[in-house]
Amino acid sequence: MPNLLSRIVDPWYPATAIGLEQGLASVVQLERVKGKACRLKRAASSGIGDSVIQPSFDEPNIQNAAQLAAVLKDLATSAGLMRQKRWSLSLPEATARTVVFTMESQLQSAGELKDVLRWKVERSFGLPLEELSVSRERLQKDAQGRDRYLAVAVKKSVLAEYEHVLESLGWRAGLILPRHLGEAQWLMRNGSAGDSLLISVSSQGFTGIVFRDKHPLILRSVNCAETEFEDEFYRFLLFYRDRNVPEDAAGNVPLARLMVIGEGITKERAREIVNETTGGDLRPVVAEDLGLQLPTRELSFDSIAAPAGLATLSW
Repeated sequence: MPNLLSRIVDPWYPATAIGLEQGLASVVQLERVKGKACRLKRAASSGIGDSVIQPSFDEPNIQNAAQLAAVLKDLATSAGLMRQKRWSLSLPEATARTVVFTMESQLQSAGELKDVLRWKVERSFGLPLEELSVSRERLQKDAQGRDRYLAVAVKKSVLAEYEHVLESLGWRAGLILPRHLGEAQWLMRNGSAGDSLLISVSSQGFTGIVFRDKHPLILRSVNCAETEFEDEFYRFLLFYRDRNVPEDAAGNVPLARLMVIGEGITKERAREIVNETTGGDLRPVVAEDLGLQLPTRELSFDSIAAPAGLATLSW
């Protein structure tokens, strides 16, 4: 799996991307309009059954590789993208795991850093490093000056399942990231004066990421039933409010943007919880707020946000 930010030294990625999630597959192609604005040039999506993909971190994902390949081929054909060979790929949320590591002390050598990161990876992801494909990126130091790293892990055998399906179509994925990091590109590429919050909801729970100056400040993935979602969401927001944010004179926190993707909670209810907890007056952003022009209002931004976010890395 490529380094998360290898675009810094190797900036070319395709403007075409595939999105896979439990129950849904999509393909997209973006084109740049002006500045950071872009337009969805081509897109297609299709429902897929549990008999095709059952997302999991440590168990086989693809139940029917031939059927998944056929679905992707049909989508690419209907979108006019069958001649594309290079893609980015957004993996199902449950397939990958993402954590932020904080180094409690200053490390003295590269060897010591390697050993500590290995220990943290294996402890966080619950598997030996040899079984994992891990990408890591150094983040800004925390308020105490400690080093922080963002790490994404996918089990090698699981990653190989998806790569083999693409290879059967003569395709290659140059960038592979979990769904929430595809969605996060919309907030990372469009900075704001205050913090930005992404809530990426799936059938297993949600991933919450707070960005400050386009860098992840807090990242937490929560597995929970739908009936527990609101309570867990409150806990996440309280952690952010109480430990990471200086209040203003009115006692409010500087949360400037809210992005809610997925089912399990309505955008309106998420807005109510966020504003009640932080003292703000936010509404969830829509595609137009992020510089994405959709060709029709019938197309759901939620269904293509992750692969389209990866496609923005082409410029």
